[in-house]
Amino acid sequence: MVTRRDVLKGLAALYGVAASGKISASENYHEARYWHINSDIIICELCPVECNLAPGKTGRCRNRKNLNGKLVSLGYAMPCAVHVDPIEKKPLYHILPGARTFSVAIAGCNLRCKNCQNHTISQASPLQTDNTYLPPEKVIEEARRTNCSVVAYTYTEPTVWIEYMLDVAYLAHKNGLKNVLITCGYINPEPFEDLAKLLDAANIDLKSFDDSVYSDLNAGKLEPVLSTIKMAVKNGVWLEITNLIIPKWNDKPDMIRNMCRWINRNLGTDIPLHFSRFYPMHKLAHLYPTPHQTLKQAREIALKEKLRYVYIGNVPGEDNNTYCPECKKLLIDRNGYIIKQNLIKDGKCTGCGFSIAGVWDV
Repeated sequence: MVTRRDVLKGLAALYGVAASGKISASENYHEARYWHINSDIIICELCPVECNLAPGKTGRCRNRKNLNGKLVSLGYAMPCAVHVDPIEKKPLYHILPGARTFSVAIAGCNLRCKNCQNHTISQASPLQTDNTYLPPEKVIEEARRTNCSVVAYTYTEPTVWIEYMLDVAYLAHKNGLKNVLITCGYINPEPFEDLAKLLDAANIDLKSFDDSVYSDLNAGKLEPVLSTIKMAVKNGVWLEITNLIIPKWNDKPDMIRNMCRWINRNLGTDIPLHFSRFYPMHKLAHLYPTPHQTLKQAREIALKEKLRYVYIGNVPGEDNNTYCPECKKLLIDRNGYIIKQNLIKDGKCTGCGFSIAGVWDV
């Protein structure tokens, strides 16, 4: 049985620093990483917001607090959501098709998306949600008990509870499990570099390709997300991108075309791109669902810009199969989240031998 001490020793060896420890067992506070103090003000260095926290104050993410001159993570090992999902639900289509995924989430997020479908937990503090105590070693135990080969950090914004994610991900790799991150990508370079060492795949939500939309719709900036996307590829993390198309916000063909050109130019043509349908939600409940034609037009634009793997999500009955870009053979036949057929062998098309980008082996 791997103990908490083993985890901390392993993290210390991996990162060359002393691993963080729990501050208050009664309140389950856990010392955070990535910060410095100036007088009695803590400057959080985790994400581009870089909150300045006076004593007793909590950051924008609602997850990190200045407690007695230390930055603490409020929800360490206290997930508000724990589920077993198919990996396709993330969505991740080019890594271990059909894999069972043990998904965990702790409350909090550093963006303020008007359309957030999980706003009841992402726009809340871990002190406000119904939580389950699930220390890192228990996550691994439960993942193996439920026959999961992947641990997913998802539903809220996992980077704001990075300390828990690092501890779990380290143990997951030690026990032969893969780690996948579902994220908005709003994180500073140094912490993402540390995290990338333990990630096998990530789906990054590229919410638009316009800085003013990021500011108005998400209360963020575009450039830090683009930086994270490029860093993921540079660090060998398998990457897929989701673009939720919201009517009147980010559905202009020119914006979509510019995004696809940027992906081609900076990442290549093998990055899967998921155009996802918006449904009225949260502060945009007055809008209408994304027209199917808008999504089909976005897909056509992406294909014209030479992206090889383009999918449409949140539309029942939509063809989300994977075809060989060379010979057009149907390789992965999907019915919703169910894999009916997978004809990729050793990472190649069984029809013509063309290499299909992805992670196909456990």
